Amino acid sequence: MQIELSVVIVTYNSSSYILDCLCSLVQSCHVSTQVVIVDNASTDATLDILYSHQNAFALSFTQFTIIASPVNKGYTRGINEGLRCVQGQSVLLLNPDVRVTGDLNLLMQMLDDPKIGIIAPQLRFPDGSVQASCRRFPRRRDVFLECLGFSSFFRANRIFNHWKMPDFDHLTEYLNCQPQGAFLLTRKAVIRKIGMLDERFPMFFSDVDWCQRVINAGYIVKFTPRTWMIHSKGQSISQRRLEMIISSHRSFVTYFHKQEHRLWHKIGTHLVFVVLLIGTLPRLLFTMLRENS
Repeated sequence: MQIELSVVIVTYNSSSYILDCLCSLVQSCHVSTQVVIVDNASTDATLDILYSHQNAFALSFTQFTIIASPVNKGYTRGINEGLRCVQGQSVLLLNPDVRVTGDLNLLMQMLDDPKIGIIAPQLRFPDGSVQASCRRFPRRRDVFLECLGFSSFFRANRIFNHWKMPDFDHLTEYLNCQPQGAFLLTRKAVIRKIGMLDERFPMFFSDVDWCQRVINAGYIVKFTPRTWMIHSKGQSISQRRLEMIISSHRSFVTYFHKQEHRLWHKIGTHLVFVVLLIGTLPRLLFTMLRENS
């Protein structure tokens, strides 16, 4: 049978929500679907849950594959390992803490418009409130505004808080922003054209960089509130918060290195590195104090 949709999920200690995620997929996907789960060396009951329900999900989906990694390779390498297995003409990158709601009509929206390279839904918290899940692509000046506190003080000002999009209500469609990587639907043809995620970004900014590359290749990245999903935001990140802070700062600098086209871009990237380096220690100390309080 020809597979229409391939879903790639990377798990890490996801035992509390992976079953809900997969069951919601069963209820929402009405096309031939391949599911590829890459587990990043979970130390909880994630794999036990997956293996105990493997036969049931193998009947529910056209294909159901579990790849158990003996080591944690990071989110990006895990996604790419799954992408190497996909057979569908459409591909969904899905976080395990997302519950798919209703029919997956995003697929039809994407297929009806060949200009769409990635489409993403509105995300909501479990209580039904709307998540701020879109951001504009970051600029070097945004790092300085963030570290100097201007983005927090002028929270609703687009000039001082351009990157995090506080001026956007997430109730209307938006083109060519960067939707959160929890739910990104794309085409296999797009992946063939631009390649997989950049593994220089272990956890953060691989989705930002990927969306930027999709736009640079002439496609549209579309956010639509016509479909919404439930997202228990930040579950995997909160398990290793200190490590994630360091990783996010490194990836910020790597992202800007990839965007260097002029000498002043390189100078700006070096200044970003210095600012983030100075800001890392107090942020780590604050996080440790908060977690121990």
